[in-house]
Amino acid sequence: MNSVLVADSFLVHNGQVRGLDLHRERFATSCAALGESGAGAFFDDQVGRFPAFGRWFPRFELSAAGLAVQLRPAPTQGGRIRIAVHSGADPRTQPLVKGPDLEALGALKAEAAADCGADEVLLMDPDGIAVEAAYSALAWWEGDTLHFPPSDRPFLPSVTAHLVRDLAIARGVEVAETARRPEDLAEVDELWLLNALHGIRPVHAWHDGPIDPLPASAATNWQQALTALARPIN
Repeated sequence: MNSVLVADSFLVHNGQVRGLDLHRERFATSCAALGESGAGAFFDDQVGRFPAFGRWFPRFELSAAGLAVQLRPAPTQGGRIRIAVHSGADPRTQPLVKGPDLEALGALKAEAAADCGADEVLLMDPDGIAVEAAYSALAWWEGDTLHFPPSDRPFLPSVTAHLVRDLAIARGVEVAETARRPEDLAEVDELWLLNALHGIRPVHAWHDGPIDPLPASAATNWQQALTALARPIN
């Protein structure tokens, strides 16, 4: 049984982080809802101890044992991605809180990797609307408009999606919240998966189908702009 009640992770590269305040807010707010009021102070103290060099992917946790942090080396950042669609029961028990479902979602990813070589798994809400992937948020292009799933649907508030949305608004790009099913997303101009480790990854393949090279992908330009948002911890 997974004992993690709340968790949060983010990329630290040479002492710089994207959206650190947003990660802190999400972690501290979720912990406070469970009666742990010291998570913000703990977060600040531990972040101040992180190395100023190297690539790290720390994980803050609240469990029955209390608050803890693991300072882990960051995995290699991925590029293009293959996605599968989960067709079984929704494994998420607390979709608005990061932590309790990580183990179940990891098992889902491992199953999809073994089944068709997928890197991520698309999840739907009870209405069949695509809301997020196991470890990633969703965004996609339809024409010149950048779309996100409707915010009233049950999925994790993503720091990276928040930053990408802000980037779009700053660039004068139209942003919309739209309900789409997986079969709809397979036909959009470009589907992105977003998370704190990888940033923006365009989906290049579905299930065990062929790889689409996406020659006109906008992901590289947006990834550069996202990376430029990193700020020093201290």
